[in-house]
Amino acid sequence: MTAFINEDFLLHSEPAKRLYHGHAERMPIIDYHCHLDPREIYENKTFRNLFDVWLSGDHYKWRLMRANGVTEDYITGNKSDYEKFLKWAETVPLLIGNPLYHWTHLELKRYFGIDDLLSPSTAKRIYDAVTEKLALLPARKLIEMSGVEVVCTTDDPADTLAWHAKIRADKSIRFKVLPAFRPDKVVNVELSWFCSYVQRLSKTGGTNIATLADLKGVLRARIDHFHENGCRLADHALDVVMHKHADEAEVAEIFAKAIAGITLSESEIAKYKGHMMVFFGREYSRRGWVQQYHIGAFRNVSSRMFTLLGPDTGFDAISDGAVAQPLSALIDALDVTGELPKTILYTLNPRDFEVAITLMQSFQGGGIPGKIQFGSPWWFLDTIDGMTKQIKALGNNGLLARFVGMLTDSRSFLSYPRHEYFRRLLCDLFGTEIERGHFPDDEELLGRIIEDISYKNAKNYFGF
Repeated sequence: MTAFINEDFLLHSEPAKRLYHGHAERMPIIDYHCHLDPREIYENKTFRNLFDVWLSGDHYKWRLMRANGVTEDYITGNKSDYEKFLKWAETVPLLIGNPLYHWTHLELKRYFGIDDLLSPSTAKRIYDAVTEKLALLPARKLIEMSGVEVVCTTDDPADTLAWHAKIRADKSIRFKVLPAFRPDKVVNVELSWFCSYVQRLSKTGGTNIATLADLKGVLRARIDHFHENGCRLADHALDVVMHKHADEAEVAEIFAKAIAGITLSESEIAKYKGHMMVFFGREYSRRGWVQQYHIGAFRNVSSRMFTLLGPDTGFDAISDGAVAQPLSALIDALDVTGELPKTILYTLNPRDFEVAITLMQSFQGGGIPGKIQFGSPWWFLDTIDGMTKQIKALGNNGLLARFVGMLTDSRSFLSYPRHEYFRRLLCDLFGTEIERGHFPDDEELLGRIIEDISYKNAKNYFGF
């Protein structure tokens, strides 16, 4: 039987095959947004088995195991590694229609040379074979095998970046590992841990943060520290996009109330968040950074499981809040003073694709190709349908040829085949349009565009 993951997987036309094998396949990877741990990269972590490298911390898989009736002791509980893996193996044959079926077998094939379909009958053989190979495949080797040129991690303003400094000093690491600034905890003023986080930031910054001016001073210093350590990107989770104009004095009063533990009104929250997002955007603009807005996640919807397990454990969904007006107001507040940095917009709700694309086109300019980007489909949308809709929506109302392409957004060292998955789909879509007569059968033109989207646009956009 022909291997499920063969050389022409997802490629349904001759033009698609030519574009992928002649252009996309050989491009390096720039992973400009992920959640890998820089300490694990520096220490070159060796994984004990397939559970350790594949299932530990992967809430994508956990969600589907729960949907299959697997109890929590086999997911986040105290069962053995192999027992947990076996429950995943029991779930995999039922993943037909879900991208994890493809990702699972792509990862087994690309890293371990395994063509067998994972199931209860093959689980032991695959587990043992992978465990043996993993002894020679530590974290850095897995990244190198994937052709990764740049990795951008996700880092808190209070982080010292000590592991990044160690990585930078280690000349044996053959790819770049750069921090990305993620200040959500200082923006989300309404959350219960805001005050304790401000105290933590005070310690890192060596300054008692008692006023809004103190806060901004520490944050500027932290941004400078990140910049000195190679950071050129910032990430913001805008689960709900909020912006309401307020002057400095009013926001200073709101911040004082917040650190005093006084509950804020929705209007006050919107004023504080909007003010801080504009503050950050201006700081990024001065340093030539790119800001990324991740819009529309509905987090921790199960209060019971949040209490038991905490955040990032698989109990999130897509939000349906309005985005056009507050997002436009936020971007315009930066644009009106000429301080709008390069910006990537990601919308988790596919309903908002055209909203974000048409909005961003109103703020292009300044002689910067693709200054405002519509980012790759993420989280619940990095599926065939989600990626297809994103590509077509961007093509309909923007410049697809300027798109900076795919990212992993993952905590797993085995996630890089997601770039391959995206590239294959991209080439297949181009191939279909060629056969329909919608695109010219011009490999020089389309091959160049495929290479740009796969790699070159990101390299130029971020300046790596």
